[in-house]
Amino acid sequence: METFITTVTDRQFQISLLVALAAIGTVYTLIEPFLVKDRMAERMKSVAEHRERLRAAQRESFNRNRKGGTLRAASAQGFLKELVEKLKLLEAFDANEARKQLVMAGYRGQRPVFIFMAARIGMPFVAAFACWFYVYILKGVELDSFTKLMAVIGAFFAGFYIPNLHIKNAVGKRQQKVQLAWPDALDLLLICVEAGMSIEVALQKVSQEVAGTSPELAEELGLTVAELSYLQERRAAYQNLAERTGLDGVKGVTTALIQSEKYGTPLGQSLRIMAQENREHRMQEAERKAAALPPKLTVPMIGFFLPVLFAVILGPAIMSIMGVK
Repeated sequence: METFITTVTDRQFQISLLVALAAIGTVYTLIEPFLVKDRMAERMKSVAEHRERLRAAQRESFNRNRKGGTLRAASAQGFLKELVEKLKLLEAFDANEARKQLVMAGYRGQRPVFIFMAARIGMPFVAAFACWFYVYILKGVELDSFTKLMAVIGAFFAGFYIPNLHIKNAVGKRQQKVQLAWPDALDLLLICVEAGMSIEVALQKVSQEVAGTSPELAEELGLTVAELSYLQERRAAYQNLAERTGLDGVKGVTTALIQSEKYGTPLGQSLRIMAQENREHRMQEAERKAAALPPKLTVPMIGFFLPVLFAVILGPAIMSIMGVK
């Protein structure tokens, strides 16, 4: 162990390690374009899998109604599933809310739920071990024994929130991407509806058009088209779209779609009004960010710009007073 610590803390070893990492980074930068996957193909594959699950559920429903009896629910198998079920983590951590957040982040199916639940119980130990290894073995920070112990305990409790922070960050990024593309997609949807297309064909067309700029929104619209084809209630497909995105603009449009199908109200006029509102909301959001920029720049300017300016202006005068030539 002493040899390992001596090797890790050796300056030449650290320099060699950094050079090796730089070389690996250079090689990865060169070959990374050849490893890039087609994100749109993966998302369309996810839509196709969702459509197949809906079709299978519909067939099972028909078989159950025809034959009677009960069907055994198919579930994911594996070590994580057994661990989560034995520890009853689904009940302890509110599986429904976790599943909703995972869907909003783009993770679908049962497997991400089990992985997330296992991470909630396993990440505290991983964080505590990493902190212990850093403060006790590598001795990266000079601390007393009590502070080291408190750091390990703090890392243990912080580990409980790491999976939630990751999912929350993923949800925020996905919502931002959908929000940016939603007004343009709504304009395209309005054009398709006014051209005489049905709502399924219009959504499918819009999904194809926005696939290049916003694969996330294209995926959501594709899932909605699939659900409109296989769900018994069409309003459930619209409600699922609103729940998957979690955006107020999308919720307003889905409400208009539900009311249009229920009461027969004209859809084109509602979509035109909502498209205008979403464009105005996007402009207001851009103005809000622009207005918040000056206060954010105040501290960097005070900390970095003004000292240099004072040095340039007052430096020659001070040197002249001190008699420095």
